[in-house]
Amino acid sequence: MRLSRVDTLLAALGRSLAVLSSAHPAVRPSPALGVPEPDEALAPHEVRLSGALMRVNHVGEICAQALYEGQAAVSRSPQVRAHLLRAADDEADHLAWTRGRLDELGARASLLNPLWYAGSFAIGVVAGRLGDPVSLGFVAETENQVERHLERHLERLPERDARSRAIVAQMKTDEARHGTEAIQLGAAELPLPVGGLMRAVAAVMTRTAHYI
Repeated sequence: MRLSRVDTLLAALGRSLAVLSSAHPAVRPSPALGVPEPDEALAPHEVRLSGALMRVNHVGEICAQALYEGQAAVSRSPQVRAHLLRAADDEADHLAWTRGRLDELGARASLLNPLWYAGSFAIGVVAGRLGDPVSLGFVAETENQVERHLERHLERLPERDARSRAIVAQMKTDEARHGTEAIQLGAAELPLPVGGLMRAVAAVMTRTAHYI
């Protein structure tokens, strides 16, 4: 049975509270499970760098949750909506994994998470309102950019921080799959200026979340 618009929005609100309160548990075990910390503890500068990068990744998952929830709330196609919510479940795993690693590193989450979530949810609703092909195109472009972003983080993370690296590597694999599935479902190719604007917004978020 298809939910009413009010029920859909209430469900999205409930999920948003779970995301922001870190109450959304992971379904899959963390890729860091069983990966030991290095024999010699990470140096303070390595801990700071890993903490900052994992905070950025945690913010990225906050945004991903909100984007997918916003798009799913207004999707016209049950198939597309199901895809968005399945992807959101994967992102919920990423959210829990990155939050767990932040705790292990003694680092905090971004203080601006409610702002990131609200803004991303609004963007998701706008993208969804433009129709499912455009919405899926937005997913494909987003995941393409996130995959490149995670590759850069794998290059920057301390080599000895195997636990963080294992998490980021699995996230990268999942994001690539989400983008491929969106294309298979009929994603429209977005105009080049849209991709450029998305990269500019992501850069602002990344630089801010690195510190705040």
